[in-house]
Amino acid sequence: MPKHFLLIIIAMLFTGNAFATTEKAIFGGGCFWCMEPPYDKLEGVISTTSGYTGGHLDNPGYRDVSSGRSGHVEVVEITYDPEKISYEKLLKVFWVNIDPLNSRGQFCDSGSQYLSTIFYLTKEQRDAAEKSLKALVKSNILDGKVATTIRPASQFYPAEEYHQNYYQKNPVRYKYYRYGCGRDKRLKKLWKGVTLPF
Repeated sequence: MPKHFLLIIIAMLFTGNAFATTEKAIFGGGCFWCMEPPYDKLEGVISTTSGYTGGHLDNPGYRDVSSGRSGHVEVVEITYDPEKISYEKLLKVFWVNIDPLNSRGQFCDSGSQYLSTIFYLTKEQRDAAEKSLKALVKSNILDGKVATTIRPASQFYPAEEYHQNYYQKNPVRYKYYRYGCGRDKRLKKLWKGVTLPF
């Protein structure tokens, strides 16, 4: 066997992940600081990036989005390996980390920039999202009207660096915010003992 072919095979064995196919998913679940941790701990998730999407303003900053006038939603973009984790699993994690009944925002954050939204990137993602939403509504496991929307993804803009992995960079401030926002208390009330119908 020629030496250069042997070197190529060896390189492929040691860098197999470099050739792995990755996919992305985008979810809006209120404050993006709180949406990174549930995904970061999942096997198959490569990275999470806090950012903005869905609006009309190019290259928005945090002040633009938090004002509610940019049309953008705070989201987390997830890069994952579909051979290790499915989009359906990401959807399940999404649902149990939001309040689908809140039509004004999420938890203590109000405004269109905090609405719970699934942004689909492919027809397959759209179909899976719609299937999960229909199953949730039909099951009547939640006491109220589901306000979560499903929208086509548009340009994603990463948030400022200080927002990325905020829960790791500023653990005390993050925990204080999360507790003060009542996120975990509300999630427990909504989802404790509940089995998702999909």
